[in-house]
Amino acid sequence: MEIRDYIKQNWDRIVSEWSSLIEIPSISAEAEHKPDMMRCAQRWCELLVAAGADKAIPMESEGNPIVYGEKMVGAGLPTVLVYSHYDVMPVAPLELWKSDPFKADIRDGRLYARGADDDKGQAMIQVKAFEYVNRMNQLECNVKFIFEGEEEIGSPSLEAFCKKNKELLKSDFILVSDTSMIGKDTPSLTTGLRGLAYWEIEVTGPNRDLHSGHFGGAVANPINKLCQMLAKITDEKGRITIPGFYDNVLPVPEAEREMIKQIPFDLEKYKKAIDVEEVEGEEGYSTLERNSCRPSFDICGIWGGHTGEGSKTVLPSKAYAKVSCRLVANQDHHEISEAFVKYIESIAPKSVKVKVTPMHGGQGYVCPIDWAPYKAAEKGFEQAFGKKPLAARRGGSIPIISTFEQVLGVKTVLMGFGLESNAIHSPNENMDLEVFENGIVAVVGFYNQLRK
Repeated sequence: MEIRDYIKQNWDRIVSEWSSLIEIPSISAEAEHKPDMMRCAQRWCELLVAAGADKAIPMESEGNPIVYGEKMVGAGLPTVLVYSHYDVMPVAPLELWKSDPFKADIRDGRLYARGADDDKGQAMIQVKAFEYVNRMNQLECNVKFIFEGEEEIGSPSLEAFCKKNKELLKSDFILVSDTSMIGKDTPSLTTGLRGLAYWEIEVTGPNRDLHSGHFGGAVANPINKLCQMLAKITDEKGRITIPGFYDNVLPVPEAEREMIKQIPFDLEKYKKAIDVEEVEGEEGYSTLERNSCRPSFDICGIWGGHTGEGSKTVLPSKAYAKVSCRLVANQDHHEISEAFVKYIESIAPKSVKVKVTPMHGGQGYVCPIDWAPYKAAEKGFEQAFGKKPLAARRGGSIPIISTFEQVLGVKTVLMGFGLESNAIHSPNENMDLEVFENGIVAVVGFYNQLRK
């Protein structure tokens, strides 16, 4: 039986199983839903076994349970580790939802609910594709599953779990469906994610707020000095001036730059959407390259002195800023963090005291587009969507991807099926049902390519 016929024949059951997960409010950020986390983990175990897994169990972690399942076909065969998460974002503001966020509502060719896409819908794509190739005796690799319940709060327990269970999770590569495509008619595979380094800066001048008339011009103003230091972090060409910052930045291969050029992008529409007259960034790169495969520096917040109603002629004692760098593959966020602290300390004037506190960070990631598992995913997409997917790097971060590479020593194929219109994390989250079906077909194609 062909995969699309299988989906059609089993459609009502597939939607019912998908809905049974959605009905469990597995919100990891809210303590009141702690019992729901175990309920959702157990439901996933039931569905994995029903789909053909030899076993599936909820395993203890430092936080919410982690679902582990496996189908071991034979020793010596390649092993795929499928990652997903079963926790979801809170639903507020509830009044903006057009239907109950924890009851699947199908309308206009989409299924609406919290988790419809992120990530219960995309995980269901993976499980149903596995179910098909298993039942049709087409599975010629071992498959392991790891579904966590804390992705939406930063996966605080996952790294320790992976370190503790390295042998259990041993695999040749990881398959993840938790990313998006450029568009429904422009399928794409995510080939890169940026890393992150984040700091808070505190600048202290006089030991108290001073009268700007009595002291202005004679005593250093911490806000002025903070602004002057921050202004030195990027130069007139949009490059970051931290010594050694670019030492490990790998150039984007020309083949990928050519693919980026093929991505539909209207610069005028882009500027109009965010109401700016001009864009800017690192010289020599396009807007799409700047926000996905090149590093960047941003001031995320800055404050100090009088910010209340009316005027107050004050020379403040302190000034603060929160700043971050988006990093690219091969840049170590620990090294960058240390380099940033040293750089700020080196340019700080003696008229103020400066304290830089590293906050958090994560590594970037790149999937080679000439890698066999990537090529299998590419072929699967082409079979499902009727056209070859573009390779697209993303500007955001998924820290667990780099964690897998560092702890488990294997790379990841990012085979995501989300759309911008799916409104993940927002009211009326949804999944396009046609894309959902194509996603199952694409993953089946991926497994079939592995057989070859």
